[in-house]
Amino acid sequence: MRIWFDTEFIEDGRTIDLLSIGLVREDGATYYAEPSGVDVARASEWVKANVLPLLSGTVTSRAAIAADIREFAGDKPEFWAYYGAYDWVALCQLYGTMMELPKGWPMFCRDLIQLAKAKGIEKLPEQLGGKHNALNDALWTRDAYLWAVGPHWRETT
Repeated sequence: MRIWFDTEFIEDGRTIDLLSIGLVREDGATYYAEPSGVDVARASEWVKANVLPLLSGTVTSRAAIAADIREFAGDKPEFWAYYGAYDWVALCQLYGTMMELPKGWPMFCRDLIQLAKAKGIEKLPEQLGGKHNALNDALWTRDAYLWAVGPHWRETT
């Protein structure tokens, strides 16, 4: 099952602290969560201005989010993100170390920007609104992926 995802987070060059995560499966099902226990005082001014106002405020324990995502993703997911290095770390940290990922899960995620560059795509479709909301960004990642692998991308590049 292909799954596109995005996260919002606080990072300081040493740690990545998950603020929210959004996922969308290829069957259209979606999942969104915000973990409890995040020290938002550590957020940069940019995160305070552009991400925190978009959070729902409904928080869930990290353990519950990890269990929900395990069920949502299934046994052999294929994860996709956009510039997803930090997103992947934030998702994996829900399970502890990389070695503690659920059985059958890959130890990497695929990246839409790498796919686009490999195909010679210079510009992906613009995201119209909803930026910096993890679920909206995951939905855009799915839509941009489908555009990039479809036959019509050559018409606009």
